[in-house]
Order: sequence, then structure tokens, then C-alpha cells
Amino acid sequence: MKLKNVLIVTKDIEKASQFYYDVFGLEKVLDNDGNMILTEGLVLQDEKIWKEFLGQDIIPESNSCELYFEELDIEGLVKRLGVLYPEVKYVNRLMTHSWGQKVVRFYDPDGNLIEVGTPME
Repeated sequence: MKLKNVLIVTKDIEKASQFYYDVFGLEKVLDNDGNMILTEGLVLQDEKIWKEFLGQDIIPESNSCELYFEELDIEGLVKRLGVLYPEVKYVNRLMTHSWGQKVVRFYDPDGNLIEVGTPME
């Protein structure tokens, strides 16, 4: 068995797609009527479709999972994020763990938790 994709729910799929392109450079691979696959295997799904499957409301900022990215130039990423998305809500601003890894945690526009850290070697 092989994990193929990770799916997150979004209220505005075009806005979410732009966010993931601007911040992480992820590009559209497939746009299929409420389901959009981006490079690196991230799938965006329109909230209306997801709510039909679940029959329940979506809970933003539920903190039950996170998307984890690694970035060598984490200071550059934080600067770009601040310029392009000054309204972003941080869980923690750029910090350095005791083991030396730099990380930042924030929510995407739909309340999905994201962590970006420097690579651990």
C-alpha cells in the first residue's frame, strides 16, 4: 500500500491554491470541479463537497493534524509570508528548538495548521 495524497478542506479553493503557490511554490496538477491536486501530493477540496460526505460542519483550527514542510531559507519564507499574507495567524513565530531546528507554525486561510522547519540532518 502507498499513501498517495493528503487532502485538506477549503472554503475558497482558488484562494487556497494561490496561498500554497505563493508561500510554498505548489502548482496545480489537476483541477476537477471542487477537487484540486497540487504538486507534492496536496489535494484541496471544496468545503461543500466535504460537508456532503461527512454530514457535519468543518472545524477550522482544530489542531488535530498539521502539514509539515522543510525549508532551508526559513527566514526568507517568514519574510515572504509576512509581506504576502500579513493577516496570517501564527501558533508560534520563528523559534529555535533546543536541538537547533528552526520552526514556525501558522494557519492557512482555512485554519489548517502548518509547520515549517529547517531540515534535520
